[in-house]
Amino acid sequence: MTAASPDKAAAADTLSGGPRRRRVLRGGAPLPLLVPALIGLAFLVLPLVALLIRAPWRSMPDLLTSTEVWQALQLSLVCATAATAVSLVLGVPLAWLLARVEFPGRGVVRALVTLPLVLPPVVGGVALLMALGRNGVVGKWLDSWFGVTLPFTTAGVVVAEAFVAMPFLVISVEGTLRAADPRYEEAATTLGASRFTAFRRVTLPLIAPGVAAGAVLAWARALGEFGATITFAGNFPGRTETMPLAVYLALQNDPEAAIALSLVLLAVSIAVLAGLRDRWMTPS
Repeated sequence: MTAASPDKAAAADTLSGGPRRRRVLRGGAPLPLLVPALIGLAFLVLPLVALLIRAPWRSMPDLLTSTEVWQALQLSLVCATAATAVSLVLGVPLAWLLARVEFPGRGVVRALVTLPLVLPPVVGGVALLMALGRNGVVGKWLDSWFGVTLPFTTAGVVVAEAFVAMPFLVISVEGTLRAADPRYEEAATTLGASRFTAFRRVTLPLIAPGVAAGAVLAWARALGEFGATITFAGNFPGRTETMPLAVYLALQNDPEAAIALSLVLLAVSIAVLAGLRDRWMTPS
């Protein structure tokens, strides 16, 4: 048998869906593609470079150790972590339901779960007020029965951040569950384990990397949340003023403090991307 020519091999790869190993085209990029690509790169990178250039590096320690900044940073870390915990407790079972259970309207449920990803955050905050406000659909019962009021409280910050962050975790975990082999879980149930035991002892360890990646994404999204937080929880220093809200307020009175806070959030975002590079940034 004669060896297939390179052209025929490439055509076969194309017809079969492409080779598993990434192929790179040799030669220079055509000018009509290169110019807009470079403009797009500059458009995305230039604002970040400008932020670094205009940063008040000499006064940075004083700015970041001020009482207001430290309160906002501490509140952001606590609320983002609490929102991520809420997302884990509620989102992992929801992802399992969407990935493993067939039921009528599953596509509609998945669409509703992912809706906060594309919903304007301010609209999400208004929706939370209508649902959980003192006169909301559920909030009025929480207030009258249990004396619980969520809007304009620290707990309200956690609720707002969990609302916008949990879809990231659900999508990540659901994708991992769909990629995992369900036969291990089925084998555990045939050996006498309950569905919950099989999930806890077999499935959950298998999908742990996906859960961790989703949790990191949810935490980063919660840390940077602005619109839903300011609408549902307000902007009260020491109680609901998180880092993004502090940046917005400082930009009006102290631009250097706003830049310093922005650099902190930028550093967190870079750290998240660096931690997830093997999962999201490495080409297959």
